[in-house]
Amino acid sequence: MNMLDEFIIRAIVAIFLLAINSSLAGSFTIFRDVPFLVAGSAHAALAGAALFIVLEGWVAINPFLGAVLFAILIAVSASRAKQANVAIGISFAFSMSLAVLFISLIKEQAARVWGLLFGDLLLLTDRDILMMTTFTVILLAIYLVFMREFLFISFDAEGAEVSGINVAWFNVLLLSTISLATVVAMKAVGAILVYAMLMAPAAAANRVAGSVGRVFLLSGVFALVAGFLGMLVAMILPVAPSAVAALMVTTIYFITLKRRE
Repeated sequence: MNMLDEFIIRAIVAIFLLAINSSLAGSFTIFRDVPFLVAGSAHAALAGAALFIVLEGWVAINPFLGAVLFAILIAVSASRAKQANVAIGISFAFSMSLAVLFISLIKEQAARVWGLLFGDLLLLTDRDILMMTTFTVILLAIYLVFMREFLFISFDAEGAEVSGINVAWFNVLLLSTISLATVVAMKAVGAILVYAMLMAPAAAANRVAGSVGRVFLLSGVFALVAGFLGMLVAMILPVAPSAVAALMVTTIYFITLKRRE
């Protein structure tokens, strides 16, 4: 197996992991109506990664864990606010300010943070794939165990409260899974395009699917198709696969808009 084959295999695995996260986290983002959480989590993750790179000079820590921590903090703050999108917007500005501040302190290491900003399917390492797989398995387990509660609080929070479900706790958990999925997807497509890759497939599926189950299925399929097309185009033309994939899923969304009209 040559080096090119290894790059392609890692990219294929990443696309499948991305599709799983889009299917689950992306769909629940639509169901819970917290679209800004993905963007807020992505930029908070940049701040977390930059901070942990600063701290690497004193402590042996993984910047990816900093990204996860800051993204989850955004989710927790959103879950406790009466107006979630307002809280996310303010947290977004705050975390971006921190990111710029921390990056200015690590100019020689800034490229590592910018790598999270842009991402590249064809430049993922074995370590990246391992981390993406580990966190995706954790997320998948959480969704499978608490699927009923997540759906209940997404569509009928008052009814869930009456039935005895701890809505506040499950809301924190659900939003945290969305933030974690955002960080996982960032490894492949970057903070700029992660919004499109998580949101657009789910939004398109939500417009054409006739049931919740089909939303999950179609959003994963849309993300999978876009990811593979992006990779194939990038192998033929000198373009970023993530950008092509994002263009594909947004195009799919606009097609569903026309279809509904």
